Amino acid sequence: MVVKVLVNGFGTIGKRVAWAVTLQDDMELLGIANRSLNSNVKSMMGANGPLKGMKIFSTAGGAGFDGTLEDVLSKADVVVDGMPSGIEEKFKPLYEKYGVKAVYQGGADENIAPLSFNADANYAKALGQKAARVVSCNTTSLIRTIHALDKTFGVDEIFASLVRRAVDPADDKKGPVNAAVPETEVPSHHGPDVNTVLPHINISTVAVKVPTTLAHLHAVVGKVKRDVTTEQVVEAFRKANRIALFAAKDGYTSTAALMEHYRDINRPRGDMYEAAIWSDSVKAEGRKVYWMHAVHSEAIVIPDNIDAIRALSGIEKDATKSIAKTNKTLGIVNDF
Repeated sequence: MVVKVLVNGFGTIGKRVAWAVTLQDDMELLGIANRSLNSNVKSMMGANGPLKGMKIFSTAGGAGFDGTLEDVLSKADVVVDGMPSGIEEKFKPLYEKYGVKAVYQGGADENIAPLSFNADANYAKALGQKAARVVSCNTTSLIRTIHALDKTFGVDEIFASLVRRAVDPADDKKGPVNAAVPETEVPSHHGPDVNTVLPHINISTVAVKVPTTLAHLHAVVGKVKRDVTTEQVVEAFRKANRIALFAAKDGYTSTAALMEHYRDINRPRGDMYEAAIWSDSVKAEGRKVYWMHAVHSEAIVIPDNIDAIRALSGIEKDATKSIAKTNKTLGIVNDF
């Protein structure tokens, strides 16, 4: 079976998901829908773009489109909603009208779908559901790293400090401010978001926004259920899905160095799909563990979107097989 996919919203996430869908042999991209023929459309679907010739449908009317959103919804099996936060509520009734299964993004309210989704943690729960919400970039990285330890040792509690980048690099409307901006709601919303997927984890988070556009950085302290060694923790991360280990002693001293690595290995756009842990930041003291990881907000959720399509459509019921297939098509490996 080949599942027919529509991407509605062609921004940072939408354009990446659309391209990733075209790499899957069990998916067909019917087209993308957008409000306007913006620069993403012109670049990605232009003469030299990776989606050259793909159909584009209008969500707001206007010339230059191949039809309306409703025209294509009647043909789709799954829609990936890449609309800005809050806008997806407008389209949910349309998806339901046409019986199309929907993948929403982490900026949406958790009640937009029956479950929040992370491929490694709860793939099976998404099977047969009408919709799923792929959690945000920061939440995805926390779930991946915490789940890796929880599967191996059990986790009692987590405290994470999030140093957040100000905006996406292409955002020229909010540019980096000359300040560190605390999220004064304490704990921050990220912990409760982790609990939408891992409800048993006792987690608290705080966050601050800083003037960089490259990546987020998390400093995490946790307590596991038994005494562990640093080597055991590193090995648990090494074996986990979509986690990459880098060492500062090898020159990977910053988020800038990590992003340069992905450019150097010719990842499209330099995208970092993995949660990148500094291996030399990992330390264990009895039951207490420490680590730091980087999060590429533009890219980390892309593989989970692809797996969510498979889970909702039922074309692959085995999480391990779906994750492996997505990893292969996107070039995701744990060791470099």
